[in-house]
Amino acid sequence: MIACFGIVVTGCAKKEELSSYTIKVDYFDDTHTANCSMEVNYLNKSDNALSEIKFHLHPNAFSAGEEERVSTPATRDKIYPNSVSYGGIEIGKTCVNFKEVDASVSDDKMFLSVPLEKELYPDERVSVQMDFSLTLPNAFHRFGWGENFVNFANFYPIICVYKDGEGFDKNSYVSNGDPFFSEVANYEVTISYPEKYTLAYSADEVKTTSLQNREEVQFKSSKVRDVSFVLSDKFKKLSGKAGKVQVDYFYYDDFNPEQALKTGVDAVKFYSDKFGDYPYSSLAVVQTGFVHGGMEYPRLVMISDSVKGEEYQYVIAHEIAHQWWYGVVGNDEFEEAWLDESLTEYSTALFYENHPEYNLSYSQIIDDAMSAYNHFLQIYTDILGEVDTSMLKNLSDFSTEPEYANNIYTRGIIMFDSLRSEIGEKKLYACLNGYFKEFKYKNVSSDEFVAYFSKKSGRNLENFFSSWLEGKVKFVENN
Repeated sequence: MIACFGIVVTGCAKKEELSSYTIKVDYFDDTHTANCSMEVNYLNKSDNALSEIKFHLHPNAFSAGEEERVSTPATRDKIYPNSVSYGGIEIGKTCVNFKEVDASVSDDKMFLSVPLEKELYPDERVSVQMDFSLTLPNAFHRFGWGENFVNFANFYPIICVYKDGEGFDKNSYVSNGDPFFSEVANYEVTISYPEKYTLAYSADEVKTTSLQNREEVQFKSSKVRDVSFVLSDKFKKLSGKAGKVQVDYFYYDDFNPEQALKTGVDAVKFYSDKFGDYPYSSLAVVQTGFVHGGMEYPRLVMISDSVKGEEYQYVIAHEIAHQWWYGVVGNDEFEEAWLDESLTEYSTALFYENHPEYNLSYSQIIDDAMSAYNHFLQIYTDILGEVDTSMLKNLSDFSTEPEYANNIYTRGIIMFDSLRSEIGEKKLYACLNGYFKEFKYKNVSSDEFVAYFSKKSGRNLENFFSSWLEGKVKFVENN
């Protein structure tokens, strides 16, 4: 636990360019709780002097009365098969440079504001320390536990991205999509848990210590947007190599785990070859309980144990593509979800086009998307009289989950197929490869994306993208 005393030492270490998190987690499975502490060394990369730092408190989306933040009527029973269960995060003592401060939690419990004793100017650093406790819900979700799994994702206070001219990010947790936005940082994590569990994670440096009836793992992960891990007392593990990258597959209910591992290895090889080298030493592909097909985190992807057969391989290929689009090249997933999801879905189609042994062709994927999207348009038009086909709305502005999924995933994959017809396959791959290298470890906006692709392709693509993103292309047909 963190005590608010100590000596602040300056000038003894080389100044880094990134903020850093040091997190300690002690998990107790009898109560499904964890006692935690964290120190953040925050670098002000904005152009403004800051009088406070704000953190997202994502676990409180699972607190009592907040069911709509994480579920819809259609998904509630899948998330909570044993009736609705609650969880959350409680913030304890909070310090700035080891001096206790009066940090405040917002009325909706989704944000923490930490006041600074003096203004933090651009390129200056400050150290924030805090204790916090977690209660995990019995939920098939990013943060939760079930009979076979304990998911620790979006579990710690994470600094809100600061946008010059706007301030700290104010977008909160919603059930649509992935409502996350973060900066790349360096992490050191220590996890203590009952020895019966196996820990699924991916990291650079690792130290494991056996304690009395418990295991403790310390790991470091550099230049990542987030950290996550999964515990299970049923995990089995297979490992393979994709060039220099180790791919670890953790599973407990897979009749063909060798195929799942092969898909993971093939995906890392293909995306590395076409988009740019995977910049980390390892990747964990983890089967776990999750309401949707899968979920991406830097260096770790969750694959739902409810997905079976060939769809399971598709989800693996999709989630691994997110390592490039979101993991390395970041974006505001709340405001501009198409930037990672549409591109990731299309990248998955490219994977299948180049791997005929998986028995799913590129043309079939595009045809299926066109059929599904036109069906969506017809049904929604018949019911509502019209349908909003904009891709530029933020997550809370999509009226339903089908509207979000069809416009971001299905419409998105068709848009990129149309772009390929517009500029050609060679230029498309050149754009994707150059885009990855240009914006590696950065956050990108829609305007920056369109400007880069226009420049790299030698074509003015503003009208092309605006027609698709603003919903002007209403009817889709085969090229």
